[in-house]
Amino acid sequence: MAKEGISSFENLTVWQESQDLAVVVYRASESFPKDEQFGLTSQLRRAVSSVSANIAEGFGRTATKDKLHFYTIAYGSLLETKNFLYLSEKLGYIDDNTLNQLIEQSIKCQKLINAFKAGLRR
Repeated sequence: MAKEGISSFENLTVWQESQDLAVVVYRASESFPKDEQFGLTSQLRRAVSSVSANIAEGFGRTATKDKLHFYTIAYGSLLETKNFLYLSEKLGYIDDNTLNQLIEQSIKCQKLINAFKAGLRR
């Protein structure tokens, strides 16, 4: 995965998908109440943007242990994102359909991160 042939993190499918997830989460959170701007909206956006940021940072590391550390942090940020998405739905900020779409995309990213980490361990 992060082996020969891939010279930059921008070429990683896992990074591209996590960026796409961030974009749709940012757009979904645009309609959150203004009084959540420094609360749930901010937390959700920080968590989702952290996924791709940690993938990029991990790609730049040379030691496999360091790479895995950052990819594990990315995975944790993804789970944090999912938590905030569920909370957003419970609070009525997003509907069931939007939640399901975002969770589906999150699960896709989870699978990619797990596969990416497994590839590094080999």
